Amino acid sequence: MLIWIECCILLVVAAVSTMAFTPLAKWIATKADAIDYPDNRRVNTKPIPRMGGVAMYLGICASCVVIVIGVHAWGWIDPFRSILGFKINYPVLFLGVTVMFAVGVVDDIRGLKAPVKFLGQIVAAAIVASSGLLLSNIQNPFIEGEFIQFGIWSYPITVIYLVCFANIINLIDGLDGLASGISAISAATIFAFSLFAGRLDAAILCTLIVGACLGFLKFNHHPASIFMGDSGSLLLGLALGIVSLLAVARSTLIISLLVPILAAGVPITDTAVAIIRRVRAHQRIDAPDKGHIHHRLLDAGFSQDKTVAIMWLWTAALAVCSIVLAESEGVWRLVAIVLAATITGFAIYKLELLTPVLKHYYNPRKKPGKHPEDGDSSDE
Repeated sequence: MLIWIECCILLVVAAVSTMAFTPLAKWIATKADAIDYPDNRRVNTKPIPRMGGVAMYLGICASCVVIVIGVHAWGWIDPFRSILGFKINYPVLFLGVTVMFAVGVVDDIRGLKAPVKFLGQIVAAAIVASSGLLLSNIQNPFIEGEFIQFGIWSYPITVIYLVCFANIINLIDGLDGLASGISAISAATIFAFSLFAGRLDAAILCTLIVGACLGFLKFNHHPASIFMGDSGSLLLGLALGIVSLLAVARSTLIISLLVPILAAGVPITDTAVAIIRRVRAHQRIDAPDKGHIHHRLLDAGFSQDKTVAIMWLWTAALAVCSIVLAESEGVWRLVAIVLAATITGFAIYKLELLTPVLKHYYNPRKKPGKHPEDGDSSDE
């Protein structure tokens, strides 16, 4: 019962604090000219400040202060105490989160070049990995009770994992409330799994993410008065990566690793398709375009609100599948896998997410000197 009371209080604190700090974030963004001005790729039709991550970061910090007070004054469960069988240096972990947030802030204000931004993300993730939070092993699926140890490779694997999580939220942040809602649903899913798995520290930290997202949504839902910017998307992405590692650490089931992946299945799908699309088009993988899932839904005639609702529902469906997959056995696991694959496959097909890729593949470049008006468009 105590854990539920603690989580409810922290959820409210994170949400209210984020709401309280959002006007400050707007003011800072306006003074720093961190503004998203309308252009042919953006959906917004008027200038919008984009440093909402400042409010979320401060909201999470306020919640951490309440945790410290609660542990020492009210006998709360201490989420910063090692209960997973290995020691984590939480101040160092928080430093890594702060560095990732700072990278986003600088990018919001000045617009970092891609290599510099990527380097900053790697540094932040490496600091988190140095705290002791590592993806150090997975269960051997063929030998019960045996783990495959990654050894020294644990560090680069963890850094890659965290950087990927940071960027999938960054790439999905394209409509009012979209990234905030998806992050909240993903964190709530990991929260549920954490409770089932007895990972109380992960559950409590998930509460902070959900609260910050819900508080920010008051200002970020359509029509948004502020965007989260890279300061918010990178912060949320890294935070989700961290709690997902905490939730699955020392798990006895290799299937547990699919929980955070499915919970973030929509942005992962969007990112994977975007990379394939850009590679086939001979573009940089970080090149902006209008081929994302939300762009396809808008092109299909859905409003911003309906597009966001569809993507939230898709995320929620995959989240339910992930919990069923992790907490059930036998035929129900098969049902969860088939359902998740069917939902995602249907969306990819219906939205024609891979159509540009397939057209590029099946219609190679014309030979030199050949033009459509020549009446011969075949390649022999």
